[in-house]
Amino acid sequence: MIMPNEIPGVLLAVIFGAVIGLERQLRGKPAGLRTNILICLGSAVFTIISKQMAEPGGSFTRIAAQIVTGVGFLGAGAIIQDRGGIHGLTTAATIWLVASIGMACGAHLYSLAFISTIIAIVVLIGLAKITKFMEPSRAKHKSESSAEQ
Repeated sequence: MIMPNEIPGVLLAVIFGAVIGLERQLRGKPAGLRTNILICLGSAVFTIISKQMAEPGGSFTRIAAQIVTGVGFLGAGAIIQDRGGIHGLTTAATIWLVASIGMACGAHLYSLAFISTIIAIVVLIGLAKITKFMEPSRAKHKSESSAEQ
């Protein structure tokens, strides 16, 4: 049975995961809306379960450590290497961050989860514009180094 004090954490995990997932979905990334919601929600639920399973005064850090490791493995699967370079690093990092936001929601650290979500959106949207601006010089540098070899 879910405790009433856990409902806000679960709902916020869904909302925060959706905010980040929507940005990824709109950019056509493989880990979009549903994936980010589920990762954030799952992390929150595991954190809540971990807190409930811990003996009074006990530690619930073992499950938290496994979330970090497991989601890191999930993110690693999103990274693709080909002749043109490496793709999916931002997707992998976003997956890992969304899990931490879910953990914060499950641990009732709502301010941390909120601020992290805002910062993530600023980074994903704001820095994408800066990165796009830098792409022509990056491509030029890449072609010059290929010509030298």
